[in-house]
Order: sequence, then structure tokens, then C-alpha cells
Amino acid sequence: MKKIGFLLFSLVFVANSFAQKTKEGHTNQNKFRQLKQELPTPSLERTASGAPGKSYTQQKVDYVMDIVLDDEKSSITGSETITYHNNSRDELGYLWLQLDQNMRAADSKTPDIQPTKVPSKLSKSRFKRAYPESAFDGGFKIMSVTNKDGSKLSHTINQTMMRINLPKPLASGDTFIFKIKWWYNINNHRTQGGRSGYELFEENGNKNYVIAQFFPRLCVYDNVEGWQNDQFWGRSEFALEFGDYTVNITTPDDHMLGATGILKNEKEVLSRKERKRLAVARITFDNPVIIRTQDEAEEIEKGNSKKTKTWKFFAKNVRDYAFATSRKFIWDAMAVDINGKTVMAYSLYSKEANPLYGDHSTRAVAQTLKTYSKYTFEYPYHKAISVDGQMGMEYPQICFNPGRPNADGTYSDRTKNRMIHVTVHEVGHNFFPMIVNSDERQWTWMDEGLNSYVEMLAELEYDKDFPIGRGLPKNIVGYMSGDQSKIAPIMSKGDNVYEFGNNAYGKPATALWILRETIMGKELFDHAFRTYSQRWMFKHPTPADFFRTMEDASGIDLDWFWRGWFYTTDFTDIGVKGVKKFYSKEVEDDIEFTEDTSEGLNFTDKHSTYHYEITYNKPGGLVMPIIVEFTYKDGTTERKTYPAQIWRYNDAEITKVFSSSKEIQSIVLDPDLETADVDTSNNSFPKQQANKFDMFKKEIKG
Repeated sequence: MKKIGFLLFSLVFVANSFAQKTKEGHTNQNKFRQLKQELPTPSLERTASGAPGKSYTQQKVDYVMDIVLDDEKSSITGSETITYHNNSRDELGYLWLQLDQNMRAADSKTPDIQPTKVPSKLSKSRFKRAYPESAFDGGFKIMSVTNKDGSKLSHTINQTMMRINLPKPLASGDTFIFKIKWWYNINNHRTQGGRSGYELFEENGNKNYVIAQFFPRLCVYDNVEGWQNDQFWGRSEFALEFGDYTVNITTPDDHMLGATGILKNEKEVLSRKERKRLAVARITFDNPVIIRTQDEAEEIEKGNSKKTKTWKFFAKNVRDYAFATSRKFIWDAMAVDINGKTVMAYSLYSKEANPLYGDHSTRAVAQTLKTYSKYTFEYPYHKAISVDGQMGMEYPQICFNPGRPNADGTYSDRTKNRMIHVTVHEVGHNFFPMIVNSDERQWTWMDEGLNSYVEMLAELEYDKDFPIGRGLPKNIVGYMSGDQSKIAPIMSKGDNVYEFGNNAYGKPATALWILRETIMGKELFDHAFRTYSQRWMFKHPTPADFFRTMEDASGIDLDWFWRGWFYTTDFTDIGVKGVKKFYSKEVEDDIEFTEDTSEGLNFTDKHSTYHYEITYNKPGGLVMPIIVEFTYKDGTTERKTYPAQIWRYNDAEITKVFSSSKEIQSIVLDPDLETADVDTSNNSFPKQQANKFDMFKKEIKG
């Protein structure tokens, strides 16, 4: 035992002696290190360039549905035949479907995850919503799940998800056909909230229905997540497969309806007068044509037809389905020229939304289709519809938007701009994620952020003076400089972020704006963004596919940018720490530099060349370009931009010499507020008492 103890002591002594002689290393924390660890390994399905690989696969799901709307009971009954195509190389033992309406089921866990407090006071409408007299009986009532021959099919419901237990594994390349029948009570989205539902008009009992998430639909299965079967808690949206939809919708006979897909039976559901007006609209590109007038809609809404009619639609290669229907709807339409192809822009709205909708809705739809087609790809569908749904939600070819004038028909610029803003945003979602089909449940920013960026371009093309809100660098400063304990990185699941709007919409849109305007330039950025959009049309991109494509198509290493803006909550703060002045003179065969120690930037003597040794510091964590504006003593200005890579050797401060034949009077960093710098008090030398951002903050407070 003594020999063993001595041996152990000797080994420990030797190990400690060796450790004392070695220097402790460190991990690579350089802001410019590559994203190798964060991004998945490229494969034959998803290449290192960010493009789909030659072995890329994705599933296809086709639906045949018969839907009946019961206007009196405010309920929907449906039956669907689903054909699931297993295009993956995997054998599947089961299928997962989304039951989003179960968020409103009596036993839903959704209310239980939200912290609540007793407020000091509430409006009556909010009180009724928070404390209803009786619980709403929502959620899917599944009547049957069967094989295509009608025999029972085993299934398991887990809150907002349903697993179909296949009779035998579904082999690669095979299809499986099954049927589901269901019904559910429709929620009043104005009093109970929600992404779809109805609005009740008390004066005559009419309802505007905006209906979505109304049928059990397949989850995505891919090589990234396997089954994307995360529960639906109400915020993070949807991951869905593309497929073909044959849908028959039965409504009261006096309803006007708009839906995803091509209407196959116009003669059966539209009047002769409406069909003639629609024919005119299909060749009218300048102004909307009224298909059903306000006078006609007002007369129709006085009635309450007990008869029904069935609207028949077919939609090819869409990822979801939605519709809107009401006897109150006015309908206008206008043709849009998308590079020689005619696409129809429609609006459906009640008299309460007129004239605001009549003045701007369809025009905003048309502008969105034009702008997005220019910066991404030509809009591939035949129409886009904006519906007076008094919310902001998007689905293929149709979206539900807010905005109503005062009772006398007047409306403020604020009301108009909000309506246009939301309409452009929701119509824009036809591109992201309805076509560039990212996983909204996992990466909210991939649709909301990218869409919010292109939305700004469309709004400015609609009105060059449009008041842009979120997306401009100066508008994200308050968020990025806020309490770090309440800020999550962009690369966070939507359900888990604190400030959803800033995290998923504002900050990523700002990031893209800065990439285009400040870092990459319009030409390189636009080409790369268009390349990404076209590569991933009708496919399922991931963040890595976006990051890699933007670098691949532009020839710019942006790993430092993705890491800082998307993976951290760092902020921009760059300042002028100090300035030294030098003048040079020739001494024999050398040039000597002499420091001028007088106060200010002007020199005590006149010289032909002036040299300024400027030290820039970076209290903020983000590395960004240094944009410097020099104002000379003669009143002229000059700008110099140093790339972000200037920080690669020292993340705290750097020194640069700027030489000029003219004397400098003042130095200002980021003069146009284009880097989202959170503290501009250190942006000038000599230090200024007020600047553009200070004035901007005063305007906001004022």
C-alpha cells in the first residue's frame, strides 16, 4: 500500500509541475470567426452554397374537401380525403397532423402557460374576453378517421396534434389515402381573439367570416427536423407541405365568397351582372372595377337567405387553404401586369370599411405584387385577395386585414397608412412563407423578418413619402439598447421571445436593410436576395440556406454579421475616443511628422498636408463599419467608410490616420443613423451638444 501511495503522489506531482509550465489557452472568441459550429454540415440535400442539393426531397399532400358553413350556429362541418405522398427516402410508421383549433378546446393548455394578474381596470370588451360568462366550446370534434375504404383508422390526439397510426409502414415513394370528418364551433375573433373566425354586426345579425386553420392538415416531414410536430400555443405559426386542393364550400345563397384557388363554377355562384363586370376588370389595369357595389351589398345584407350554394375551387401547389364569406361584402378587382402575365388583385369588404378599402386596398395589393415580383420572383398564382377581416393574417392568395374609416367616411392619414402597411405586409406573405416555405413554428424571423424588409420597398414605391415604422435602423435602437434580460437573439423560437414584434419583425428587417444600404450595396444584395428567393421557391429553406446563399451569390463573407445580429443580443455603439493632429515636413531625405498639441482640430500654423490620428472605440458588442463624415474649415465635407473587418485584431478600439490637404473642423460618425448606433453622444469630435439622433428622440417624445 505504501508503494502504491508513493506512486500516486509522484504522478500528481508530475502532473501539477507540467501544468505550471504550460500556458492556459482560450477558445476563439474573435467576432470574425466562421459559423462552422453553428451551421449544419452540408449534404446532398442542402449544399454548402445554400442551394437545394440533387438529393433534396419534400413531401406532397393533396386534399379533397367538402365544407359546410352553418351561419345560424356559427359552425363548420367538413370532410376531407387526404393523399399523402412519401417522397422522402425514409419509411414512415405514422403521420402527424395539426389540429390548430384545439387551442380553443375546453381542455386546452394554452391559457395555462400564460402568466396573469388582476388588473386595476379593464374596458368592458376586454373584461368579457378575459372573463367570459361561460367557456367557449371550441376545438375540433373529430367524427371519424378512416381508411379510403371506410374502415376505422387508428389515431391518437395529443392536444393540437394528431398521430395517424398507419396499418403498415409507408415505404419511400408510396402514397397513403385516408379520410377525416369533423366539425367545430367558430370563434368570434373580435371578442375572443384568434387568427380566424367571425365578426358579428349587432344591428342586423350579419357576420363576416374569415376562416383558416379550419381542417386537420399534415405537418412537415423533412431531413432537418423529422416531423415538425411542435404544439401550437397560438403565437408561432405554421409549417406545412405543398399540395393540390379541390375544395367545395357551401354557404348561404346570398353570400359573396373569396378563397384560395381558381373558382371553377362562376356561372353557378355569380350573377350575370357580376360576371360581366369581372370580365371588364380582367382587362383593366389602372383602377379597380366594382364587381358588387355597396348599394347592392347593403340591399343583400337586409335579407337572410335560407337557401345555399356551393363554391367550387381548385388550387395547385399551395401550402394551405383559407376563405372569407359574408352577405355584406363589396367586391372590387383590378388586373396587374407581372412581366406580361395578368394577375388579379381583389378586395372584399363591408360598407363599414368603405371608402378606405375602396380607395386603397386593391391598389396596395397590386403594388405589393409588382414590388415583390421585382425583388424576388414573378408571382406565380393567378390572384391575391385582401379581405376586411380586421386582423392581420395571411394565407395563400388571400389575407385578412384591418382598417376602417370614421362613421362619416372620413379617415386620418394614420388610419390609412396602418391599413396600407398591414395590407402590403400580409399580401407580401404570399412570397414568404407561402412560396419560400420556411418553418414558421421554428424560425419566425424567416418569414416575418424577410417579409418586413421587402414590405418597406413596396410601401415606398406605393408612396415615396410613406412613413416607415419598423425596419429602419434608427427605429430599432430603443429595443437593442434595452434591458438585456428581456431580449432574445433572433435565432430563437417565436414562442420563447420576449418582444415578439421587435425580435421577429423589426430587428431582422433592420439587419437586411443595413446589409443592403450600408454593407453590401444594393446591386450585390438584390442579386443575392433574389437568388435565395428563386432557389427556394416551393421548397423548405432553413436559416443556414439563407445565410449561405447570401454569401455564395454576393462573394462577401458575412459570418461576422449573422453571428452578431442573429445569434447574440449585442448592440452597435462606436465612438470617437480621441484625435491627435500632426503636420509633416521634409527634412533632408526624410519626412518628419510633428504633433500639434493645440486645442481643437485646427492647426496653429499653416501647412500643406495635415494628418489626423483618430482613435475609434467600440463600447458596443457588434462589429460594424465605421462611417465618418469630415467637415472641413472651408465648409465642405467628405466621407470615409472603413469596413467592419477593421475590428478583426482589436475589438475594443482601433486607430486610423486620415490625411488631407484641408484642415478638419469636425468629425461625425454615422451621420445618417444607418448602423443602429445606440449612443450617439460619443459620435462627434469635438463633442456636440445635439445631433440628428437627439433631435429624433425629442420628436418621438414630443
